[in-house]
Amino acid sequence: MTGRPSDLTPELAKIDRLRALASELRVDGAGPFVFDAYRSDATPGVDERRTAERMLERTLRPALERLHDLLMANQQHSLLVVLQGLDGSGKSGTIKHVGSALNPCRTSVACFKEPDAEEEQEHFLERIRRALPEPGMVAFFDRSHYEDAIAPRAAGELGDDDLATRIKEIREFEQELVEGGTVIVKCLLHLSYDEQRERFLRRLERPDKRWKFTESDLETRANWQTVEAAYTEVMGQTSFEFAPWFVVPSDHKWYRNFAVASLLVEHLVALGEEYPGLNADADPDELVARLQPPY
Repeated sequence: MTGRPSDLTPELAKIDRLRALASELRVDGAGPFVFDAYRSDATPGVDERRTAERMLERTLRPALERLHDLLMANQQHSLLVVLQGLDGSGKSGTIKHVGSALNPCRTSVACFKEPDAEEEQEHFLERIRRALPEPGMVAFFDRSHYEDAIAPRAAGELGDDDLATRIKEIREFEQELVEGGTVIVKCLLHLSYDEQRERFLRRLERPDKRWKFTESDLETRANWQTVEAAYTEVMGQTSFEFAPWFVVPSDHKWYRNFAVASLLVEHLVALGEEYPGLNADADPDELVARLQPPY
């Protein structure tokens, strides 16, 4: 990466290691996606919790802060972080622990639940478009346009032809975004059936966490295999070369945060952005002189 601030270099000393991690988590769009090929309790790229947490605080968060600064300075690109996963997988937790490293003035979060009555009347991508990041911004999607393919497919409301049409529209939509300068990082937070149960139990046991739990969570859990099959089908057709999926093992929250932060750093570094200078016709010496007393 050329033109990066000098104090960014130490934070990126292990960038080759991060690239290897992204390669391991990436879904190959050439064939069918198989959930069983990914362990939800795996920790590729790091050996232990303490190491991952130290890298997050000392390496990744400082790097994200500086890289977002470059993004804002250039106003040429934006970053869209898509977080998909079953209830309890940690979408909001990821945003809290990773997104807090970014400049809040140029960061947005959109949570996509079931469409309301007004949204039901419009194309499913319209509400997504309203939440897209502007140049220089980072946007986190807690669920996304993929809900409009996965949820109705799991419920048996979306036939083969309609699913194919929806996937085609998603591909064209994401290609349009990438061609317009948006970097898309799509993360499936992969949670096991047993770990979801433990997290639901902790929510019920803690008075300050019970508000997060709804009985609909149990309905989804009761149809685990059907929902997982819908994820498998949709993801297998939407890991595009220009916007691939990354499966992030999420049984360990500390690893989930480390992995997502690593992916964002790699994608921002790949932009190769430099700090822009003054306008071509501006004279720095003259500007400095104008700042000297008397004012």
